[in-house]
Amino acid sequence: MDALDRKILTELQLDGRLTVTELAARVKLSVSPCHRRLRDLEREGAIRGYRAVVDPAAVGLNFEALVFVTLRWEDADTVSAFEEGVAGVPHVLQAQRLFGDPDYLLRVATTDLAAFQRLYDQQLARLPGVQRLNSTLVMKHVVDDRPLPE
Repeated sequence: MDALDRKILTELQLDGRLTVTELAARVKLSVSPCHRRLRDLEREGAIRGYRAVVDPAAVGLNFEALVFVTLRWEDADTVSAFEEGVAGVPHVLQAQRLFGDPDYLLRVATTDLAAFQRLYDQQLARLPGVQRLNSTLVMKHVVDDRPLPE
């Protein structure tokens, strides 16, 4: 990947709806080589897909929490069962496995505190292998959905 590929990625992260013609103009390439590079980036997996970035509040998800999860055991079966379970919870927007304690960080969005409490009690606490959950509320996003650095 060279500097031109990185510039293409930066421009698409800023505006994923650019036409190939607009993208080519922004990165100072003719359309055909730009299109070829774009397809190569997609084929190689540097570009995983395209989607709309939706404001959670605009669809009624006004409450966000970070949930730290510690598992009872960290054997392969427990980890696999937990990850499979958490992948099936739609209100979990992100889930990362961490080194050390806690084992996982979940980013969760719900309509309000009452909905979060129900999700916490009825789904998150019942996930396979969970020993402890610890939550903190998101006050505001300071840096959100930033493009990757070049």
